[in-house]
Formats: sequence, C-alpha cells, structure tokens
Amino acid sequence: MKKSYHIQDAPFVVPTDDGKRIEEHWGRATDGNTDISIAHMIAPPGWSEPFQTPEFDEYTYIIKGKKQFIIDGETVILKAGQSIKINKNTRIQYSNPFDQDCEYIAVCTPAFSPDTVHREEA
Repeated sequence: MKKSYHIQDAPFVVPTDDGKRIEEHWGRATDGNTDISIAHMIAPPGWSEPFQTPEFDEYTYIIKGKKQFIIDGETVILKAGQSIKINKNTRIQYSNPFDQDCEYIAVCTPAFSPDTVHREEA
C-alpha cells in the first residue's frame, strides 16, 4: 500500500561559498517540487547576499539569533520567534551583521530557483 506521507530525513545540502548552510527539505533540488520550497538555514556572523528581486513570495521564521532585511530601502531586523513574509517582486537584501549565527526556516512559493531570484551583481 502506498503511504500518504513522506518523512524527509536527507535534505539536499546546497553548495555555498559564503559559509551559509542551506538544507533544502522540500523543493526543486530535493523532490522536484516547483510549488513550494522549505529550507533550514544557518547564516554565520558577517554573512550577506547581494540585493535581489525574486519572482516568489518568501516566508522566514527565525529560530535563533537575528537576521537583517533591507526591503525597498527600509532596514528590518527580526529576532528569534519572529517571522516575515516578503512579497514577490520586492527588492531585498538579506544579511547577518550580528555576532552570532542566525538559524531560520525559509519557505518560498513558488519554489526557490536560481533563475527566478534575480540577484544583482555585487
């Protein structure tokens, strides 16, 4: 009998060169799902990404530490226990300028794709 559920215990670890740990539990790289991606991430102190304007909504829930968002020119800082939704087609930069790791969950709808994130040149 086919199960009506699947437990993910082997997420895809996305290769990075900036010290950030990305474990995609569900999404394009893990199970080919284009509707949603769910990733567990750890951003080290001093980490940042270039500005981007994604074609997907992104929800972020902070588990530990703090994360900085620059959203259309406004700086927003989230701490553990807080969450945020960033609407698609919003110019944003993510970073951790703080002195401890930031651990968080990111959910993208539709699923994250390098082709639809539109990162700017650094």
